[in-house]
Amino acid sequence: MAGSLYKLSAAKVRSAGSGKHSDGGGLYLYRLNTGDQWVFRFTYSGKRKEMGLGGYPGVTLAQAREMADAYRGIVKRGGNPIEVRNAEKAEAVANQIANDPMAREKRLLKNIAPLAFEARKAQLKDDGKAGRWYSPIKTHILPTLGEKPVEDVTGTAIADALRPIWHTKTDVARKALTRLKACLSYASAKKYEVDRHAIEDARELLGKQVHKAKNIPSMNWRDVPAFYQSLDGGGTVQLALQLLILTGLRSRPIRFAKTNQIDNNVWTIPAEMVKGPRGKTDDFRVPLSNEALRIVDKAREAARDGYLFPGVRKGVISDASMSRHMERLELEARPHGFRASFRTWADEATSTDYEIKETAIGHKVGSAVSRAYQRSDYIDQRLLLAERWAAHVTGKKADVIFNLRGVK
Repeated sequence: MAGSLYKLSAAKVRSAGSGKHSDGGGLYLYRLNTGDQWVFRFTYSGKRKEMGLGGYPGVTLAQAREMADAYRGIVKRGGNPIEVRNAEKAEAVANQIANDPMAREKRLLKNIAPLAFEARKAQLKDDGKAGRWYSPIKTHILPTLGEKPVEDVTGTAIADALRPIWHTKTDVARKALTRLKACLSYASAKKYEVDRHAIEDARELLGKQVHKAKNIPSMNWRDVPAFYQSLDGGGTVQLALQLLILTGLRSRPIRFAKTNQIDNNVWTIPAEMVKGPRGKTDDFRVPLSNEALRIVDKAREAARDGYLFPGVRKGVISDASMSRHMERLELEARPHGFRASFRTWADEATSTDYEIKETAIGHKVGSAVSRAYQRSDYIDQRLLLAERWAAHVTGKKADVIFNLRGVK
């Protein structure tokens, strides 16, 4: 037995290279890129199992051996060390609750989730004020699991909560699962007991999502001129729709457009209004056609607090205001779909270079390395494209085939 146990020494542990190093009797030191971990291997009911004993050097060789000796004894008596340890932890939690009535309350998922959100706000656009990070948790997780302590949030419980939307609202369900994983990681960092495999177990129980994502309905580019011209003489919402069509932008930068962002015929959208991770997006310059400048001038007449498209009472027009206008006209297309209308027109009615077309709608082109060397935003070429798109939507030159290849 002496020869099969205690193969390591303190010096060997310190100098061991990457990989798995046996101390004998099922005790291993896993030296990985993510850190050093003591692991006890054993066989129970004919199946090989592993249990972590803590990280090195927080847990010393002597301490790891002491735990491994105790767990070997449990295995010899026919027990499962993992179950024994879980039972001990559960008893410790129960004792803690008995001594501290607030202990359980602190570990409820409904109390952990807001703290996890607060910890991540600095990484989110506008500190997450739009509510899009927290909304999937609030709507689809907390109603079912909010009253559970985090240690009771199992894969089965998560799967039961998300099953109603797993194949029908795939994107929302995926986000809810991702946000929940962040909440459980936060709870683990607070030293609360959590099931580290709960998210993976839930995915396994739910199965692969089979729902096919639907594209936002768009308007055929040949039909855009009639709709665009129907907006003339309208109010704030109609002007916003016209500028959205002319620029191919998403609705958010349109809604929050400010007069001081526009200098001559270039509109500089600040990074916080550009889609993408916080800290990883840049300001985006948009060349404005003469028609777009006309719309901007019209919008300035009713601007308030520096916003081109103010709301009725305060702030800016709502996120749904432009969509509702199109709904009232019984149109299937939606505002976001005009990006596709513009992009398809550029493909079918012009010979514009791919990079120019993609940059025009705010898409990054090429790898991070290539973008580091190619820093042009093709502003001059995009202005020509914008003028020709404006000519199309105003009905001036709807059927002209343009060539923007290599325009300087």
